[in-house]
Amino acid sequence: MELRQLKYFLKAKELLNFTAAAEALNISQSTLSQQIKQLEDEINIPLFNRIGKRIMLTEAGNLFSEYAAQSVNRANDGLVLMKDLSLLQTGRLFIGVTYALRNLLTKALIIFSERYPNIKINVIFGTTRELIDKLDHTDLDCILTFRNESESSSFNYQTLFSSPMTLVVSKNSMLAKKKSITINEILKVPLALPDSGYSTTYFIKKILESKNIEPNISVEINDIPTLLELVKTNNWNTILTAISVNDPELVTIPITGKNMLREATVISLKEAYQKRSMQEFLAILANILPPQES
Repeated sequence: MELRQLKYFLKAKELLNFTAAAEALNISQSTLSQQIKQLEDEINIPLFNRIGKRIMLTEAGNLFSEYAAQSVNRANDGLVLMKDLSLLQTGRLFIGVTYALRNLLTKALIIFSERYPNIKINVIFGTTRELIDKLDHTDLDCILTFRNESESSSFNYQTLFSSPMTLVVSKNSMLAKKKSITINEILKVPLALPDSGYSTTYFIKKILESKNIEPNISVEINDIPTLLELVKTNNWNTILTAISVNDPELVTIPITGKNMLREATVISLKEAYQKRSMQEFLAILANILPPQES
């Protein structure tokens, strides 16, 4: 059963004349008659009584017409919906983000929502590991995180900018006025780090392991806001990217040495259809990158 056949049937039902219906549809009468006959053969019941040159709906035709009209109307509604989706008048966008990139995400969301108020947005915060899993199960359209060494051929990776790794200290810390700090100096201070699920922790631990260095980690925690509150007490320090911290009570000190830059990255599924709304969101994101780090 084809949508075209339903449209032909409904026009014939409306005009009760195959010739007039064919003219209205701009097709030949034989084409109309053939398509309606195929429809009747498929459902195995006549839709019209053919009496000479006149046609009349059968009981089945009268009952079937309601469902045929619903099908055609729903299909037309679907076409309108697809047009609205293409014009960003409807739709939903699912974005995953790590805590470090929340400020960048917020700026992009404000601009996007002003431009496309009818697009519904779902934002999921999590560790890189958690978000990658959701992306792989198509629960997210894209994620904003930091690039790891291990990459999957299933994903697209679009680098946004680089941000230096820093030691984050309280503004009251004796270290607060330092312009930079070495790994060896960091060994001397008590550290509170994000737990192992965070890519930043994985990144810094891998660097320390390559140097056979054992850091003084006294606390690991899976909530970054709480972690930063601990640092404000001046009893602990932490290691995060510079863009992760935007608090007047905290100071970020760049860590010297090789490989101390992290790449903020948008990750999406390679084989998945890239929504128009996601394309527009990424374009906005690209225009608001941190100027000092882009």
